[in-house]
Amino acid sequence: MPVSQTRIVSLFAMIISGLFLSSPLIAQEKLRPGFDKEEYLELFYMHVLLYDSSKTDIGREKMVTPLPAHFKQVYQSPVMGLDNKWALWRKNETTAAINVRGTTQEPVGWLENFYAAMVPAKGQLKLTKSFTFQYDLAEHPKAAVHVGWLVGTAFLANDIVPKIDSSYKTGIREFLIMGHSQGGAITYLLTSHLYSLQKQGKLPKDIRFKTYCSASPKAGNTYYAYEYEHLIDGGWGYNVINAADWIPEVPFSVQTLDDFNETNPFKDIDAVVKKQKLIARIAMKHAYKKMRNPSMKAQRNYVKYLGNYASKSVQKILPEFEPPVYAKTSNYVRIGPTIMLLPDAEYYKKFPDSDKTMFIHHLTAPYLYLMDRYKY
Repeated sequence: MPVSQTRIVSLFAMIISGLFLSSPLIAQEKLRPGFDKEEYLELFYMHVLLYDSSKTDIGREKMVTPLPAHFKQVYQSPVMGLDNKWALWRKNETTAAINVRGTTQEPVGWLENFYAAMVPAKGQLKLTKSFTFQYDLAEHPKAAVHVGWLVGTAFLANDIVPKIDSSYKTGIREFLIMGHSQGGAITYLLTSHLYSLQKQGKLPKDIRFKTYCSASPKAGNTYYAYEYEHLIDGGWGYNVINAADWIPEVPFSVQTLDDFNETNPFKDIDAVVKKQKLIARIAMKHAYKKMRNPSMKAQRNYVKYLGNYASKSVQKILPEFEPPVYAKTSNYVRIGPTIMLLPDAEYYKKFPDSDKTMFIHHLTAPYLYLMDRYKY
């Protein structure tokens, strides 16, 4: 029985459609905005492997985590900078992941954490005679970031950017970026740097980045945070935090009157005080100084001890490093949209507070336990 012309056309259309949809470039799943639990877990699993290929968690806790199900590692860097390391994973023809290691037990990595003075979010770092890192992480003149993690970002970016270029040439157009702990702090700065390179035309503008910081400490001040959050707005960046973990609470924050926006009620406080009667004026000036002076002194001590003194130790590791001029701010804040993992009574039975194990709430097991119970 002859096949009708309509049926032949319909069959031909189905065949063409099937071939089109099965094409590798067309069928690839695209990154989507919004927090994706399975996406985060895949990145977390590959992150653990940065510390120990036998899946040792950050050198402090032995436990075997699942292997990434959808990614294959294609590159792992040597240790560089101040005990920094990263790995590149590939999911398919269009998607890859950049994973940044956090602090290990090496003293050098802890030095990077304690080198905690701030520097302007736009400038340069002279790291060696042949390597000066130019960076533009935020436009606001008051924006500032953690100098130690910026040093780590500089060395990593010097290795990561060429790998992004070469991956792009093979068809990669999407990159997930992830770091846990110190790696999360660096991931903030790295993300800002990569977007800046796109803006400058030094990276292709059609590359899509999606960032997951995990257990991240505070990497910058309010003005940096504002611009970072604007950068990843729309579901392209998250920070995952266990509310029992103390790491996201550091570095210490010191807010002074200089940390406010230009328009604020404290700017002309002297003029307000002068209008008061003598007794009130004396009392107000005394109270004002008592509130202002301690924070200003604390901020100067930040620069003195966690900037100037710490830089001398950094120079023992990086002899050609030239300490920068530090910003007059230490107003560290938590950054970005946050996925908050709230422990309950059952959690504390499994992971009780401890005076001996200070990382009890920071390691792999508690984060995986809480994420397994996270509903979104």
